[in-house]
Amino acid sequence: MTIATSRLRARRALLGGAALSTLLLAPALAAAQQADQTAVEEIIVTATKRDATIQDIPFSINAQTEKDIQRSGAVTLEDLSRNVAGLTIQNLGPGQSQVSVRGVSAGQVVRDQPGVKEQVGVYLDESVISLSLFTPDVDLFDLNRVETLRGPQGTLFGSGSVGGTIRYITNQPKLGVNEGVFEANANLTGGDAFGGHVKGAVNLPISDKVAMRAVGYLTRYGGFIDARKEGGKVEENVNSGSRRGGRIAFLIQPTETFNLTPRVVYQEIRANGFNRQEVFNLFANNNTTTRPRIQLGEREQYLLLDESFADNTLLADLTANLDLGGASLTSVTSYISRDIAVNRDASALSGSVSVDLGFPAAAVTLPSKLVDTTDLEQFTQELRLASTGDGPLQWVVGGFYSKVDRVYNQRLPTPGYDAYTDAVLGAGTSAAVANGFSGNSPYNAYLPYDIKQKALFGELNYTLGKLTATAGGRYYDFSETRQFKSGGLFANGDNRTDKTSSDGFTPRFLLSYEASDTVTFNAQASKGFRLGGVNDPLNIPLCSAQDAAIFGGYQSYNDETLWNYEGGIKSRFGGVRFNGAVFYTDIKNLQTTLDAGSCSSRVVFNVPKAHTKGIEGELTARLANGLDIGVSGSLLEAEFDSTVKDGTGAVIGGIREGNRLPSVPKFQISFDVTYSREVFDGANGYLKASIQHVGSRYTQASDQENNPRSFVSNLAFGGATGLVPTVVDLQLPSYEIVNLSAGVEMKDGVDITVYVNNLFDENALLSFDRERGGRARLGYSVGQPRIAGVTVRKSF
Repeated sequence: MTIATSRLRARRALLGGAALSTLLLAPALAAAQQADQTAVEEIIVTATKRDATIQDIPFSINAQTEKDIQRSGAVTLEDLSRNVAGLTIQNLGPGQSQVSVRGVSAGQVVRDQPGVKEQVGVYLDESVISLSLFTPDVDLFDLNRVETLRGPQGTLFGSGSVGGTIRYITNQPKLGVNEGVFEANANLTGGDAFGGHVKGAVNLPISDKVAMRAVGYLTRYGGFIDARKEGGKVEENVNSGSRRGGRIAFLIQPTETFNLTPRVVYQEIRANGFNRQEVFNLFANNNTTTRPRIQLGEREQYLLLDESFADNTLLADLTANLDLGGASLTSVTSYISRDIAVNRDASALSGSVSVDLGFPAAAVTLPSKLVDTTDLEQFTQELRLASTGDGPLQWVVGGFYSKVDRVYNQRLPTPGYDAYTDAVLGAGTSAAVANGFSGNSPYNAYLPYDIKQKALFGELNYTLGKLTATAGGRYYDFSETRQFKSGGLFANGDNRTDKTSSDGFTPRFLLSYEASDTVTFNAQASKGFRLGGVNDPLNIPLCSAQDAAIFGGYQSYNDETLWNYEGGIKSRFGGVRFNGAVFYTDIKNLQTTLDAGSCSSRVVFNVPKAHTKGIEGELTARLANGLDIGVSGSLLEAEFDSTVKDGTGAVIGGIREGNRLPSVPKFQISFDVTYSREVFDGANGYLKASIQHVGSRYTQASDQENNPRSFVSNLAFGGATGLVPTVVDLQLPSYEIVNLSAGVEMKDGVDITVYVNNLFDENALLSFDRERGGRARLGYSVGQPRIAGVTVRKSF
């Protein structure tokens, strides 16, 4: 690292520290604000299953409103996360983002770990849509707000909310209202890839008791990754894609005390490739002599076959509300159908195995595609009863049931592979290891899951003067049955059925003290849980003896649980609002993911103890009429409190007491400023700028050990000796993203927004992936480059 780079990072750290100090001193700043400043708009949320303002919610929560979304030009949750303290998003491509809150993270969850459960629950209104790695990227058009509930939400939202909960809240149908909005966008990604979208929403009264709201959208994404191919060819922007879909909802209100809201949501996501930047590939590196030497550059990868991602999501739900007088009964019934197909170029992976097996070069370079498919059907039913009166005692009780049928298939079609297998290993070998699967596919797996969960929950709070106490709990009962069948040369020939089950109780206790009309103090102790599961068997034919011995004993893993303790303040002084919290999280049986060395497998196992602790805050201030600023930031320590060793006494996977939890920055902060004023009669103009700093991270816990790391392919292929190392610094560097936008909002309903996101074209490294322990390829998932665009919106 150069002296200039060191100084730049030092200046960044000082600026970040100064900004966080400003944030923590917000109450003092608030007292200095002028009394005549215009108040900031109140935001109504439903984080406690009842309507309340953010300031009245007795725990840490953020809400990004429809106006926030529009003015920022945000199109994904990752875009919004820059203004939410403690929220971290890893963008692994459309429909594949990973979310963590407050540092509770198991590390990178990858495409072939179907049994891993999510750590942050994601909801579309009342319906849970979380699915580990493949939680849908919900389009942000016609949303009322996006809520981020920090800390475990196990009482009201159940499993998968161990770190927190994200809630997309859509605009609902309105009786007696004709309204709509149309939006068109054009943008340029990375300077040479065009994208854009068209979206529309309409609300129509069908009668005095029925209304309909319909939304439709089509988005084209410009790519920014270039793929080098055989023969010196280069294909540009291979990770372009699209998202299309819509939703239609009806409000049926036959009486003033009863209403129904049936809804259907459908969305298709397509991507032509992945945001992977490679630093080593078996077929493209500087070590070969009989093949062209290739130095892969920024935002480049090497492919023998095209890659793709497809996700079709159908959600049908029905929400019913009945006012019983003093209480309301709510029923939420939802059905989700998902079809996901991931096609990856696995030629380097299969080729690396072929080298180890002594196959000829012609077999090593056979194009090979890894095809992962997920077919999911999920049914959930929630029924709850909640108080509606104004008395000091408020309560909610309910029950929840879910059933998930999920079939995961994996195939490795490699035309011509069986002939080489039989020629080298003996005639009939390929047929002998097929285990009922089709030929010319050296790895195959079939995994059907049957997952059931039942829960009872309740929460009540009582207000006595300025003090409100809340107590709640959730009892859950969970069972999972999974079959695992595998076949092919790289597989074990498994055919087994595994079952796991658990039950437990997660309580929550809160105290809220209203010190004045403008300041409230909160304290909380709450428990969260994440369901356990069963690891897939290792691909023993691909494992070294050492890796098989180390990782072969980790079959099942237990529920992850944590206790969260926090204290917070919510304050408001005229045009200034400051909300902050300090927290400590005690984690038991943290589910941690790591590569099983050379086995081309990944395992999840429990770390007995870990913790996170930190401070977070969000400040919004109206410094003058039309001038608003916002600061949000978090300072975090997330570490293991246990050391896990193998039979030889060596530390496994970096699970060492004091090492950092993976994928989480110690420090992140964002700052935004908006200036608006009337530019001419009937038109309001605004300028908005924001900067987001994300600190350094590690993809996996093991990346902290022996870093920088020397990866030696040990593969004598293409004239390479197999002895030249590829040295990689596995600490993902910090980065800054600067966004600018400007717009005009006219009284006739026309809005025009011009924006540039990632102004300085930062190449953010989001995670690091090593195929087959680095013997096949090494690469990073990277963030989006500079995107400039214009959006025109017409409301009517």
